[in-house]
Amino acid sequence: MLHPALYIDYTKNKGRGVFTRDTIKKNTVIEIAPVLVLPQNERAWIDNSVLYNYYFLWGDDDLLTGICLGYGSIYNHSYKPNMMYEADYAAEKITFITLRNIKAGEELTMNYNCDPDETKPVWFDAK
Repeated sequence: MLHPALYIDYTKNKGRGVFTRDTIKKNTVIEIAPVLVLPQNERAWIDNSVLYNYYFLWGDDDLLTGICLGYGSIYNHSYKPNMMYEADYAAEKITFITLRNIKAGEELTMNYNCDPDETKPVWFDAK
């Protein structure tokens, strides 16, 4: 399930990102994305590939790697995100939900630390 107003475009400093054509209200599910879960022994391979910046740590112990399909791996990071995500390990899916009203033309962002309020540095220079 993907909200029909979403589209991918280029941002000024982050490469591609996900934007909305329409206003989206707070607490709206904007995407339920399936996740391709990779075995633990394939993580080293992923860490040395372009996918390193696009996967989610997966499972209760974060030992697995999850490749989120749909737009899931294109959402950019922000320490002041306008959406959050919830991982469902059993169903192998991630649900993305807005944290506030989002204006038409605005980029949708999430905190890569999983918690929208977490300020711990991520693995790259966050802009």
